[in-house]
Amino acid sequence: MGTNILNKSAAVNPEFRQLLKDPLLLLAFGFGSGLSPIMPGTMGTLASIPLFLLLALAPLWLYAILLVVATVVGIYLCGYAAKKLAVHDHPGIVWDEFVGFWLCMVAIPLNWKTVLAGFVLFRFFDMLKPWPISLADKHIHGGFGIMFDDVLAGIAAWVCLFSLVYTGVL
Repeated sequence: MGTNILNKSAAVNPEFRQLLKDPLLLLAFGFGSGLSPIMPGTMGTLASIPLFLLLALAPLWLYAILLVVATVVGIYLCGYAAKKLAVHDHPGIVWDEFVGFWLCMVAIPLNWKTVLAGFVLFRFFDMLKPWPISLADKHIHGGFGIMFDDVLAGIAAWVCLFSLVYTGVL
């Protein structure tokens, strides 16, 4: 009825120019990184790193506030994009990967080893979805569901990364 700006065939693979017409879709698709035909979640996580490097300059209290805001906004963005595209969780919706990676890096010392390890750990948990991440992925829907499994993956990755840093491995 006019709520979907994309037709059914375009809903599967929207084009960048379509994202440019809708800033909320542009954000949900990670500034276009989610349009990658190969591993859009991984590309979205890679695209989140430059913004993380800016966030990492903030004091921890501000980083935490911005992370909460990004999560709450992400629930809306992901739900909006899924509804607009008429799919439950389009693989190109990667704002959840942005937030999951940023969560994984909370209070972690910033260097290339920790960023690389955080990236690998977050992608591991996000792709394999061990329990309880898989449970959340299967049973929680809408924008909250799209975000929640990545938040859980970010927390799991953070626990591992923090342990590696705390024990001196990184």
